[in-house]
Amino acid sequence: MPVITTATRSRWRIRRRPGNAAPSADPVTAAATVRRVRVLVTNDDGVEAPGLKALARALVDAGHDVVVVAPDGEHSGAGAAIGRLHRSGPIGRLTVDWPDLPGVPVHALAATPAVTVYAGGLGAFGRAPDLVVSGINRGLNTGHLVLHSGTVGAALTAAALGIPALAVSLAWGDEEHWDTAAALAASLVAEVPGRGVLNLNVPNVPLDEVRGVRGARLAPFAEEWRATAPPGEARLEYVGHDDEPAPDTDVALVRDGYAALTELTGITGVPSAAAAASAAWPPESVAGA
Repeated sequence: MPVITTATRSRWRIRRRPGNAAPSADPVTAAATVRRVRVLVTNDDGVEAPGLKALARALVDAGHDVVVVAPDGEHSGAGAAIGRLHRSGPIGRLTVDWPDLPGVPVHALAATPAVTVYAGGLGAFGRAPDLVVSGINRGLNTGHLVLHSGTVGAALTAAALGIPALAVSLAWGDEEHWDTAAALAASLVAEVPGRGVLNLNVPNVPLDEVRGVRGARLAPFAEEWRATAPPGEARLEYVGHDDEPAPDTDVALVRDGYAALTELTGITGVPSAAAAASAAWPPESVAGA
């Protein structure tokens, strides 16, 4: 089974600023000073999701050239799915007007997040982007959830096209601090490695209450589920966690008030030693048939 591996960037830290201004960072001094790039913004919650709008606004305010290409509805849990793309025919598209972001083209596609990245990344809506930013997701995408998240799946799809990407998620809360995650994402634009993917998970607090940004490894699978098969159906019921995550994991850091930053190095693989068993293939019984 392919494995998503991680590396951390622990050197990145927030420098406090008075009020609610976007944080500075090392080596980025402020989001507004970052080199202007063309950014494709997408998500898995749909084109009208508040996190998507907050993210696009923060990137525009930072001086970037933004185009929004997002699903026309929710696709949470879609991962990097594309469906029967090569046989599906035309994809429905609607141009959306965001009055508070004049001049920003917004396209809603009847497709999954990964397909929106393929369309925009291959130049369907003008020049191909220099960067894809996916989010802001309502709810964290930590640990094994990166395998299933449509937010992260869109970012991994960008990397497959050779485009660096940033996935952004905000913890659940009674009050949703979209601007916190948006400000942090905008300040990280210059940090995204070439052809790589950063996964940012942000606590749901005002910006000045975020304790910092820490490099994090993915938390291991620690959830308990109950699976049953009553007549005519199957059920999966979430029970809870069976242990506490290690302090250097993304789950633990967000719980402790930090934004967790993980570099996803993609789906990797090495030659299998099991291939030695087929070195003499075909066996004589087959070769002489």
